[in-house]
Amino acid sequence: MSTLRAFFVIGPAGSGKTSVARLLAEMSGAAYLDKDTVCTRLTEALLELAGTDPAQRDLNPYYQSEVMDLEYLTLLDLARDNLAVGRPVVLDAPFGRYFPRPGYLEEAAERHSWPQHVEPVVVQVHVDSETARERVRARGYTRDLSKLADWDAFWKKAQENECEWTGARRLVFDNRADGAVTTAAVAHALDGLT
Repeated sequence: MSTLRAFFVIGPAGSGKTSVARLLAEMSGAAYLDKDTVCTRLTEALLELAGTDPAQRDLNPYYQSEVMDLEYLTLLDLARDNLAVGRPVVLDAPFGRYFPRPGYLEEAAERHSWPQHVEPVVVQVHVDSETARERVRARGYTRDLSKLADWDAFWKKAQENECEWTGARRLVFDNRADGAVTTAAVAHALDGLT
């Protein structure tokens, strides 16, 4: 029986998490779960109902205190549903709030009743500030306007938290413009897990 894995693809906005996550899902046969796809419509409706800007997340206290955790709980429940039927998962989400908690992966697996034999793999996508800023600008999301308005502050905050999670193997990809992640690099990384 092959190892059942949950890939946590992490990195700041503009790092190329989505490109790496999609390659991983395609090449491993995993379910691809993107937090934005899973939650954005509901999140925007909740923010609007609360009388806040539906496009504002980073500087929105209501989003930060009430909504963000719900997004991650939903994502991890969907992961459980796929893992329970033997499908590996690729989780495409920043997870930055949870980086300081070393036992987060074990807590998440227990809280969401994941199968016992799931191996977590943390996939860190690194990028430089200028490449990330250009990618964020190019994608044109309204929710990124506050990031771009004070990019230096956003980037500094994004770099402050190191992922301290324990209990997982790690893959690291350099996804700068001049070193973008290739299919061959992902295939090599997956081969290294076996």
